Amino acid sequence: MDTTVVKCQECGCRDLALDESKGERYCTGCGIMIEERMVDPGPEWVNHVGQSTDRTRVGKPTNPLLFDGGLSTELDWRNVDYSGVPISGKSKSQFYRMRKWQKRSRHSGAKERALSEGFRNIETVASKMSLPKTTSERAANIYRKAQEEGAIRGRSIATCSIASLYIANQLFQNGRTVEDFSKASKIPNKEIGRVYRSIKRELKIRTPPPTPLVYVDRFCSELGLPTVVKTRTREIVNDADEKGLTDGKSPCGVAAACVYIAASLEGFHRTQREISEASNTTEVTIRNRYKEICSVLGVELSLTPYN
Repeated sequence: MDTTVVKCQECGCRDLALDESKGERYCTGCGIMIEERMVDPGPEWVNHVGQSTDRTRVGKPTNPLLFDGGLSTELDWRNVDYSGVPISGKSKSQFYRMRKWQKRSRHSGAKERALSEGFRNIETVASKMSLPKTTSERAANIYRKAQEEGAIRGRSIATCSIASLYIANQLFQNGRTVEDFSKASKIPNKEIGRVYRSIKRELKIRTPPPTPLVYVDRFCSELGLPTVVKTRTREIVNDADEKGLTDGKSPCGVAAACVYIAASLEGFHRTQREISEASNTTEVTIRNRYKEICSVLGVELSLTPYN
């Protein structure tokens, strides 16, 4: 585009319009064509989705679960050419060496190797626990930031990655306890909790306090209880919260006791042992919370407290 032309040579009007779709520049006063078939040397700012005004650059999105964002190239593991024809034996050995050296060269230092191993641990444990992808991606960002800030220096990569995943779990309120992460990762829950508090303190992350409502759907699903029990459990939890019965109590214990009460009231009785196994809470805790809630809310069940 010729930027030296600032006014129309015919009428002297300085209001010149640019039509980017046609590559034309014309005068709005008299309509004469100033330039045509202009070539834009800039980047291809094209939006192929509808008629949106979003001019985001096209390209592959980044993947937070990969240390390089997933933007680097990789050699395909299949020994075929572009048309799908198998390659010769000599080429197979050559491609094997190329893949091996590419894998070695991707990690330029200990930092990249630590990121790669930590992200792999996050993805593995998140898959075992059926956590959503948004949680694992947030955990990857937390782990990367913790490494940049030096919050995990001198600590185990596996423990730091699982602690980051636990922080992301608390942020999204997925209803998983530290015991669940310990069981899935084979790391003691005390060690996870210690690193979890350290990372939160160093990165100044504030997680919302867990509430019993977070665990209701999970416990009811594991016990095979219908929707009516879930609804009744939420009502009992809300009533108990209004009476101050949840203050200072374990949210898992309160949720388990409320599930026990709701299931009994709706005719889908489950024993305290079954609920204890599903909620990873002791029967004594369920029994104590059950008595407190029934006493304050005036709920009467025709069951012994050990059923």
